[in-house]
Amino acid sequence: MAREPGSCPGGERQHERKGKDSQRWDFRLPQKDGEVSPEYEEAKSLQGKGSRSRASGVEGAETYGRGDGGAPGSSRGRVLGWGAGGSPTGHALLWLTFAPVADKTAAYFHISMDTINWLSLVYLLISIPFGLVATWILDTVGLKCAVILSAWLNMAGSVIRTFSVISFLSLGSLTYTYLFIGQCLCALAQPLVIFSPTKLAALWFPDHQRATANMISSMSNPLGILIANLLSPALVSEEKDIPLMNQVYILPGLHGVTVTLSDPVVVGRPAGGRVLRFSLLRNKPYVILMVCFGAGIGMFTCFSALLEQILCVRGYSNFFAGLNGALFTVFGLLGAFLLGLYVDKTRKFIESTKVCFCLTALASIAFAVMSRFRNQAVPLALISSLFGFFGFSIYPVAMELAVECSFPVGEGTSTGLIFVSSQIQGVILMLLLQALTVQISAAPFSTCDIEEGGALDWTVSTLGMAGACSVVACFYVIFFHTDYKRLHAEASNAASINKTGTEA
Repeated sequence: MAREPGSCPGGERQHERKGKDSQRWDFRLPQKDGEVSPEYEEAKSLQGKGSRSRASGVEGAETYGRGDGGAPGSSRGRVLGWGAGGSPTGHALLWLTFAPVADKTAAYFHISMDTINWLSLVYLLISIPFGLVATWILDTVGLKCAVILSAWLNMAGSVIRTFSVISFLSLGSLTYTYLFIGQCLCALAQPLVIFSPTKLAALWFPDHQRATANMISSMSNPLGILIANLLSPALVSEEKDIPLMNQVYILPGLHGVTVTLSDPVVVGRPAGGRVLRFSLLRNKPYVILMVCFGAGIGMFTCFSALLEQILCVRGYSNFFAGLNGALFTVFGLLGAFLLGLYVDKTRKFIESTKVCFCLTALASIAFAVMSRFRNQAVPLALISSLFGFFGFSIYPVAMELAVECSFPVGEGTSTGLIFVSSQIQGVILMLLLQALTVQISAAPFSTCDIEEGGALDWTVSTLGMAGACSVVACFYVIFFHTDYKRLHAEASNAASINKTGTEA
């Protein structure tokens, strides 16, 4: 029998294996009974462009049929090492450096509290346009490039920030300018860091481990928030300590550039990484999740950035505000860990997020009411813990849910658009919360160390945030419903493989 060009002895068996591999790709493409969708044709054409198909968003060689999820245990450990202690944690440290000591930072640089808040707000603003670029980098160039680029941006930004506190440079009125430029560079890294967990989980882990892997890498960002809430108040007891704090925070930026990430080897990767991006905006469940979960992230961003200012006017110290932020994060990590394990076993993504959304709304109402009163340290600490426990636990599960309801769109795109939405809503919310504050001439119990302007009453702002959280929770519970598209596709694939193996 004449062999086809390019074939080799045993080519029939190779052709059969190739056919099986093609089946693994085909089941993932959107089709309807009796017809082939345009998306199917587009994805099909993209599949034929090589074994390292960028349509699938795969950086590594395709290896099918391995039971280990495509990556050795040591490689997975290195990946989670990046997630748990590398770039995301350092990035969060740089973002929240000044928020726990906002009043003393304002006094050191002789600027207003509103100006200090722009050091946090700039992260949200820059993430809106650059978030779209980050999704392209993740789904087209690759995860490794995104990680390395984010690390170098954080390093450059952290170094430039220190120029503002080096006395022999004699920058004068330009000190805050250098601080702001450095913060902007760090902000450019944010989308690359925050969009990565679902991509990492999909590339390196099998389906029964994804939620847990996503939880570990996602929660490294709150871990950085926790450290910043404890470290900044510990380093800064008075305004003259700001230079020391700024210099200490160079270390996370320098550490990040030492991180490397090897190209993964993937098993049965979902197809369609670059296809169907714009179909997301026609996907009703995804749009609802994007709006609701984006609003939740925006609220948590504002809460972390403004907590010290909310509490100091009632006589609470920076240390206590930092402690509340730490409890908020610690219990959030615990909640995310427990919920991640639960969802990995039960696959109850929707039910879990709906329950946690409702409980988060109740906690936000309790905080808004209790933060109006003095000498309520224990109730406030308890409420902050519950707020974090239920709120943060939604984070990794919602990221996986975004991939499930948007499949076969690439993970970088599906999570990236949610974070762009969260940054837009976060900017609006932070500006609105500041606009709702009331300046008070007499605040005898205030511990806010402010030179320009007076103390601000945040009562209306916190009540408004609680109201917004409640509305979002109700909307999500009533209207969000979706199928688990990726899980169903993988189940169909497994059944197809078993059937083919039986026939052989």
